[in-house]
Amino acid sequence: MTRVLMVVSAADTLVLADGTEHPTGYWAEEVAASHETLAGAGVEIDIATPGGRKPTVDALSLSEQGGVQPEDAERFRAYLATLADQLAQPLVLADVDPAAYDAVYIPGGHAPMADLVEDSALAAILAATDAAGRPVAALCHGVAGLLAATGEGGWLFGGRRMTGFTDIEEQQGGYGDSIPFSVEQRMRAAGGIVETGQPWSDTVVVDGALITGQNPQSSVSTAKALLERLG
Repeated sequence: MTRVLMVVSAADTLVLADGTEHPTGYWAEEVAASHETLAGAGVEIDIATPGGRKPTVDALSLSEQGGVQPEDAERFRAYLATLADQLAQPLVLADVDPAAYDAVYIPGGHAPMADLVEDSALAAILAATDAAGRPVAALCHGVAGLLAATGEGGWLFGGRRMTGFTDIEEQQGGYGDSIPFSVEQRMRAAGGIVETGQPWSDTVVVDGALITGQNPQSSVSTAKALLERLG
C-alpha cells in the first residue's frame, strides 16, 4: 500500500512583526480535504508533528470570519473528528524513517511559519525524500516547511518551479503587514521560481517530484496531483 507522511505544524501561536503573539494552528480544509482525497484513493497516511505534540486547528479555519461557509466548516469538523486519535497522538517527526514513505505532504495554516520553517528533522526528511526521487508536496503556508531544507549548499528546492500563499492573499485575507515574513518573498529570495495564480484560485504547480498548492482552495487539487505522481 502507498504510504504518505503528512507533516502538520504543532504551533498554536505565531509571533507577528510587532512582537505580539497571535493564536494560530493548521488550516482545517488543508488537512481534512487533503487527507480525505488521499485516503479515498487508498493511501495510508501517518501524521507527524515536531515533538509528537498534538496540533491545534486554527479557529478561523472553521468560521465565517476566516472565509469558511458554515456548511463547509461542519464538513471539515466532521472529517477531522475521524482523525481524532491520530491528531491526539501524532508521530514524533524526529523519529520518522523517511524511507518508510512514498511521499511527504505538508498542509498549511500560518502555524508552519512558527515551527516547521526551521525544523531540522523536517529538513532531513525532505532531503532524504527528494534524494530518493520521491514526491514532496506542500500547500499554502505549508511551503514554509520547505524552507527548512536550507544549508551551506543553499536551498534544496532552489531553482525549481513552485507556488504558495501569495503576498496579495496575505493582504486580502491573512495577516497583512503584520506577517512575520512573506512566504512568497522568502521562496523567491532562496532561489525558488515562484508562479502564482489569481488570488484565491485553485492553483497547483508541479515541477518533477515537487508539488505545491497556492492556498486552501487548492487542497484537493494538490492531493490529486500527488496521487497522479504516485501513479
